[in-house]
Amino acid sequence: MFTHNGQAQMYTQTIRGTVVDQSLQTALPGATVVILDSSPLKGTTTEADGSFRMTQIPVGRHSIKITNLGYKELILSNILVDAGKELVLNVALEEAIVTVNEVTVRPQIEKDKPLNEMAGVSARTFSVEETQKFAAAVNDPARMATAYAGVVSADDGNNLIVIRGNSPTGLLWRMEGVEIPNPNHFANMGSAGGGISILSAQLLTNSDFMTGAFPAEYGNALSGVFDLRLRKGNNARREHTVQVGVLGIDVASEGPFSKNYKGSYLFNYRYSTLGLLSKIGVNIGGATNVFQDLSFNMYLPAGKAGNFTVFGFGGLSNSDADAKKDSTKWESEYERHNDHFFAKTGAVGATHSINLSKKAFLKTVALFSGYQSGYENESLEFGYVPLLQMRESYSVRKQIASSTLTYKFNPRLTLRAGLTGSILGFNLERKERLEEQNELRTQIQTNDQTATVQAYGQWNYRMTEKLTFNAGLHYLRLLLNNTDAVEPRGSVRWAFVPGHSVSLGYGLHSQIQNLATYFATQPSENGAATNRNLGFTRSHHLVLAYDWLLNDHLRVKAETYYQSLFNIPISADKKDAFALVNSIDGLTVDRLVNKGVGKNYGLELTLEQFLHNNVYFLLSSSLYDSRYRGSDGIWRDTRFNGKYAFSFQGGKEFLLGESGRNVIGLNLKLTYYGGYRTTPIDVAESIRKQETVYVDSQSYTQKLPHYFRTDVRLSWKRNRPHSTRTLSLDLQNATNRQNIFGQYFEPRTGLIKTSYMTPLIPVLSYRVAF
Repeated sequence: MFTHNGQAQMYTQTIRGTVVDQSLQTALPGATVVILDSSPLKGTTTEADGSFRMTQIPVGRHSIKITNLGYKELILSNILVDAGKELVLNVALEEAIVTVNEVTVRPQIEKDKPLNEMAGVSARTFSVEETQKFAAAVNDPARMATAYAGVVSADDGNNLIVIRGNSPTGLLWRMEGVEIPNPNHFANMGSAGGGISILSAQLLTNSDFMTGAFPAEYGNALSGVFDLRLRKGNNARREHTVQVGVLGIDVASEGPFSKNYKGSYLFNYRYSTLGLLSKIGVNIGGATNVFQDLSFNMYLPAGKAGNFTVFGFGGLSNSDADAKKDSTKWESEYERHNDHFFAKTGAVGATHSINLSKKAFLKTVALFSGYQSGYENESLEFGYVPLLQMRESYSVRKQIASSTLTYKFNPRLTLRAGLTGSILGFNLERKERLEEQNELRTQIQTNDQTATVQAYGQWNYRMTEKLTFNAGLHYLRLLLNNTDAVEPRGSVRWAFVPGHSVSLGYGLHSQIQNLATYFATQPSENGAATNRNLGFTRSHHLVLAYDWLLNDHLRVKAETYYQSLFNIPISADKKDAFALVNSIDGLTVDRLVNKGVGKNYGLELTLEQFLHNNVYFLLSSSLYDSRYRGSDGIWRDTRFNGKYAFSFQGGKEFLLGESGRNVIGLNLKLTYYGGYRTTPIDVAESIRKQETVYVDSQSYTQKLPHYFRTDVRLSWKRNRPHSTRTLSLDLQNATNRQNIFGQYFEPRTGLIKTSYMTPLIPVLSYRVAF
């Protein structure tokens, strides 16, 4: 939509959406929606179903104020309006404890405030715009999160993240209120990350990210939670997005099913660029990495019967690297090996939401998901005949049913309770060639199923507008070995003066082990499962936080925390330094017992300016310590104990053209953190065994050099009649710094060699929304 006035064109767009109660999701008719920076002032009121619509809004950034009698005012600042797509907002207002006539309530402009009102500490919301704008985020929530305090990358070649010194396995992924399988390509079983996110930013709306002491509704997690929410497709007109770039070709479409129905569809499909090149015969060298994915969300309102959605995602990825059949070109042992890996991940779910009364809201979710991966490693022997060295084949099927009831007694007191049941079917196999016997031995082999049960209850009590309490219990049970846990959670927040608040949170958290670890066997065990009775890894979280809102766009936040870990799986048959808290996928074939302990504690400080005068920045710093004790009784640094981490993420928008309709974006990210811990290599023993052998008694006593990386993102966005076009270039590791990942023994040369993380990678893309 655009208008013409003389020589100049003013591009405009429609803003519409719905206004609902935060707790019950009930429509709020008669709410006022106003564009604050418009002249003359533009605004409207919501209809009976809570919907509103404003047309002829100039493209660019605007601040919108939403008010409704009996509710706190809300200001959405710097909301972006583009010519290519309508802006559809779903706004949730918090009910005021007292009426507007009795007290003046300051408008809420806390952009980082979590969507879940029961998350009192270590939680913030993140927007899709951040995943698209932050340097090196490339539409990936996990990569974006490394800009936050207490979060660092485990290996910048993938999106595994370390939260407050915990293993990357401690992260929980949720979508629409239920746990989902790891939504990443090239992912190993048991890991919480991978090479590239399967999820498209096209489907996500504002979501929550939590780093500790999370509310009672979140179970089976130790370090953090991504609580993802899906947006509804545009139910008024059809819109499309096409993006072509180094990572792949990305196509999205959304729109109404019909003119007379308020339902909508939204889907996104992507295919890797490298996959296309390989199919047309282009030799891209090295390993061939190919992926594709599909994600969708369909909104199906049914009047008095409530609202239904059907959503899902699926991803296929494989990596193939074949050795050259010319031994004179082999410079290292791994160059004589063929590596073949594939992974398949998918989930399809349905939700039903209904207001049972003016005080009760019920949401039910059913999800069917599956994960399958396979890996083969072959060495080329005499005559270049391949000899199988290892084979893994893992598949897990999961069926989840979950129901959550929210009951709002009054503006002060809200109760939320839920029950979740899961059935897990799995087929797990791993074989590896033992050098001593030169034969393949089965280490994991099972085809079985089990189930989990989770239940929780939590309440939110707002004693005054300044003092809020949250408390609850979570219950987790694994039927495989009848292990269970009852976990108390709670927080209190006191906004003692305007712009200042202090919060205290506590939680007991538990997590199930990697399914394959339960069935790992040793050769001497004659195939008997060694870890079937292994219990949960558990952790107490205690967090104290202070927030200071200096003005409407600048804030300071400090958090200090202590985590006491116990029931950590450690070696059962020997006294050594092994513990699963140092693993990136939680998988081992050793026999384990839940006798390890650990502790993480630290201080985090954040200075953040939300977009103001076309400039934003996020300065995060963390000082922390992460230690554990294995079966030898010695306290050690964990693998991920870098001690300190600093991150600067910032950017500026330069407005061009009439009314600033075109935008040049410059975004910068600087990352600096202490190197992880490693174990010295026993050179003599490595030469004897012709493989890397570590000095176990000195586990994690060496510290790798500090990590530093510079990422730059340049973008040029042009608004045209009925379309928005964006050209962007992400320079990941722009200075091509060689950050060290670790060291290993090279049998062919008999030397210790160093492996490095990601070099300079330019990611160019062109996106059109229309």
